[in-house]
Amino acid sequence: MRPSLKNALLLIAACAISTGASAHTGHGTASFMEGLAHPFGLDHLLAMLAVGVWSVSAPPAQKTWQGPATFLLALMASAVLGASGVTLPFLEHAIALSVVLFGAMLIVAAKPMPKALGLGLIAAAAALHGLAHGAETPATGFAGYAAGFLLTTAALHLGGVSLGLAIRRWLAARSAVALGGLGTLLGFAGVYLFNHV
Repeated sequence: MRPSLKNALLLIAACAISTGASAHTGHGTASFMEGLAHPFGLDHLLAMLAVGVWSVSAPPAQKTWQGPATFLLALMASAVLGASGVTLPFLEHAIALSVVLFGAMLIVAAKPMPKALGLGLIAAAAALHGLAHGAETPATGFAGYAAGFLLTTAALHLGGVSLGLAIRRWLAARSAVALGGLGTLLGFAGVYLFNHV
């Protein structure tokens, strides 16, 4: 395995191991620094990395920025709704299922999917994450916290794009197998999160 791909996988594994099962309990939500740390919860971490990997892997991949941009916009819009009191029943369960969804998207990433469908699924999943972000944020600290979690979200998307590019470059002939393996792992992780909400 190439060193750059190995390093990317080790970084992702270390981040995943160092976080709790759910990103929505036991943390502060009132400052920029707390916002920066928030997306390292396992559910958010996996979802955001998956968006980056899918965006560079799904054909046609020439507009890689669209997946992360869609996620960020939907995340922010729904966070504002969440901060104003909008919520959904079983939101944490739905967020866990979004990880399963992203796993399924990676499994089929090598096959053509209408871009609008892919981006729509990304926006729907991001809206779930955003509602949870916004609902837990006190009104007085929303701006700083939101700036922090948006910045980390963008960085995680960039990490996912880098991982997707590494897979495409170093595992060209086996990239579909690698994406399928990642997707399967994400699916299992989402089921685990669902059962531990």
